[in-house]
Amino acid sequence: MKAINRLAIAAAMILTLGVAQADVVVVVSAKSSASKLTKEQVADIFLGRSTSMVPLDQAAGSPVRDEFYSKVAGQTAAQVKTLWAKLSFSGKGTPPKALGSDEEVKAQLSANPNAIAYMDKSKVDASVKTVLEP
Repeated sequence: MKAINRLAIAAAMILTLGVAQADVVVVVSAKSSASKLTKEQVADIFLGRSTSMVPLDQAAGSPVRDEFYSKVAGQTAAQVKTLWAKLSFSGKGTPPKALGSDEEVKAQLSANPNAIAYMDKSKVDASVKTVLEP
């Protein structure tokens, strides 16, 4: 029984460490006129309440996506997916385009200075600028 408890504790610690690894920042193209944004402004963009910028998502299930929605919108990725399903079904919006990597995010931001995205802080380079560190 003690071995099972130790195993469960070890597994929980590994899962916690794995989830906490992403250090998310919100970014725009280095060419964008946007500077600093609030959490509320970013949440409005990514939840379809504002069309001031074009939001770009990370792949579903990625730790950075989960952390972003938790920190910025106070929701799980599943809750956000449900919200977008309702908005799409009612014709009130289209969910952000999901990209597969930080490199794709940077390429899309470079192509559209009006786009906004999030990524792991360690992947930020001169092609993007940080507008929010939640």
